[in-house]
Amino acid sequence: MNRILIVAAVEAEADAVRQGLPADRPHGVTVLVGGVGSAQAAAATSRALALDPGYEAVLSMGIGGAFPGKAELGELLLARRVVAADLGADSPAGFLSVDELGFGTSTLDAGRVPGIDAVVGIILTVNTATGTDERAAELMARHPQAVGEAMEGYGVAAAAALADLPFAEVRAVSNVVGKRDRAAWQLGLAFKALTAAALPIAEGLEAC
Repeated sequence: MNRILIVAAVEAEADAVRQGLPADRPHGVTVLVGGVGSAQAAAATSRALALDPGYEAVLSMGIGGAFPGKAELGELLLARRVVAADLGADSPAGFLSVDELGFGTSTLDAGRVPGIDAVVGIILTVNTATGTDERAAELMARHPQAVGEAMEGYGVAAAAALADLPFAEVRAVSNVVGKRDRAAWQLGLAFKALTAAALPIAEGLEAC
């Protein structure tokens, strides 16, 4: 049985995942609350992997936003790649990524997850969640293959890469990326999607 580390940002996401994992039969999944943001997620994931070197895969899992027209509320997003969308520098000509600056890479690959039905594409990692339609349009113009955004994937991916472990990111859509409208968010729907996906994900990754 492969051992899998699932990293969520907050306890509510972790609880939703745990509710989908049966307590009456063994599984190789550990669910970690890693904190909000890429830095917290990277630190927590690296610490967990250092303390227990027996993991064979790492998954960033939680709720997130979908770009307009890319997915419906309650659907799952699966990363083909994760991009640290605001890691770089501003300039009069526009945003410059760390790749363009020559300081490294803002893009890390992500693997497939058997057993789930998901919208596949790039998931952006941001330090400041998008709250305007103008910002959403800017991100979509720079990353036309992006399907959603969240705040931890790149950090978890970076920690997994340092440990030479496969990485994946799955997000349940709670809102549309754009003008911030907290009343329109469907957190309950997204948490239910996480719960429903937990066991198929665990079984699919454990069988790899």
